[in-house]
Amino acid sequence: MALVALLLEVLQRPTMGDLMILTIPIWVAVILGVLVGWAWKPHWVDNFDVTDSVKCKIDQESAKGMLSSLLNLVGLNSLKMQLPSCISWIKDCTFERDLSGSSLNLSSDPLLSSLELQGEKSNLVTSDDLVYLNQLVEESDGGPAWIPMMDRSTSTMSYQAWRRDAETGPPQYRSRTVYEDATPEVLRDFFWDDEFRAEWDDMLIKAETLEENATTGTMMVQWVRKFPFFCSDREYIIGRRIWDAGRSYYCVTKGLPCSTVPRQKKPRRVDLYYSSWLIRAVESKKDSQKPACEVLLFHYEDMGIPWEIAKLGVRQGMWGAVKKIEPGLRAYQKHRASGASLSPCASMAQINAKVCKDRLRSLENASNEEVDTTINSTEKPLGRNISKFLVAGGAVALACTLDRGLVTKAVIFGVARRFANIGRRL
Repeated sequence: MALVALLLEVLQRPTMGDLMILTIPIWVAVILGVLVGWAWKPHWVDNFDVTDSVKCKIDQESAKGMLSSLLNLVGLNSLKMQLPSCISWIKDCTFERDLSGSSLNLSSDPLLSSLELQGEKSNLVTSDDLVYLNQLVEESDGGPAWIPMMDRSTSTMSYQAWRRDAETGPPQYRSRTVYEDATPEVLRDFFWDDEFRAEWDDMLIKAETLEENATTGTMMVQWVRKFPFFCSDREYIIGRRIWDAGRSYYCVTKGLPCSTVPRQKKPRRVDLYYSSWLIRAVESKKDSQKPACEVLLFHYEDMGIPWEIAKLGVRQGMWGAVKKIEPGLRAYQKHRASGASLSPCASMAQINAKVCKDRLRSLENASNEEVDTTINSTEKPLGRNISKFLVAGGAVALACTLDRGLVTKAVIFGVARRFANIGRRL
């Protein structure tokens, strides 16, 4: 009761000294709460996406200035002596995101090491991507159940589609298309052939090969796709590669970072992009004497459109888009039958890494063991990464414990926003 009476007295006749005395225990509670919360943080904090998921490089002097301003506001000038050690800890922080179906942007800082650039080029599409695609095919990736969306067919094609909403990230789509009178090899080349794609894909404005590896068949391509009139066009930097498991072709395409192609305001770059498929022969339901081919597609991307609106658009336009693919395939079959020479992209589609089912299983087991080891190791270090939620929460607590002046709150939130936006430097 005495504490309540003291609090009421302070609130009735507030002075700066009284307010500082009042804020000290509250700030201590906030700091303790942050420390306890960080010690018991969930695993998703380490992989939290901060805007474009970039590695941060913090300028020591600017960070020291921001911390000094913040400490001046609180009145804890004695903590300034600890700024050098604090800065050295913050400067090591990184904001990272898993690349399985997502993208990581490298900083355009002139001090960016050549090792980072080499890593950007050498790890375009790896066996981890093959394992991930196989897990999607076998429905062993641990994701939520697929919800049926559509089941349509024509005389020469059948189509089924499913959707699921991931815990984080955009909605994901799975489809199964069976083309009558088609072979896996022709379909493989058809989907890879950017030159011929312009004949049937009216959304493709530009397709350019940025990099290719004639040994592995790995490619990096740039696409610009046309979006509806109320959206700007979208740019994609895509890495792609094909594995051959005995005429079952695992075709991986995903968004990649690319520091050599600068970002522009328009078209808007799509960083989170994943679209991969398995092509394999199946028994024809129309004519047992003719071949049939199945395409299992897995797709998701963050187009910068609200996900609920994107889901509605996909549902409305899916069948119309799918129906346009088959005439393009039949035209491509005729094009190939005429003896026309292969385009460079189609030639790259025929460079495949060989893999067997046993090898796939061993890769998947090795990947699972590595994930377990990573999880165990990330439970030990505390405080290597910093979440902007914690910074924002501290700013809210500080703003509410000072006064009701808008200027003070604006300064505090401005400092917090600068900290939270550190990871946005490109």
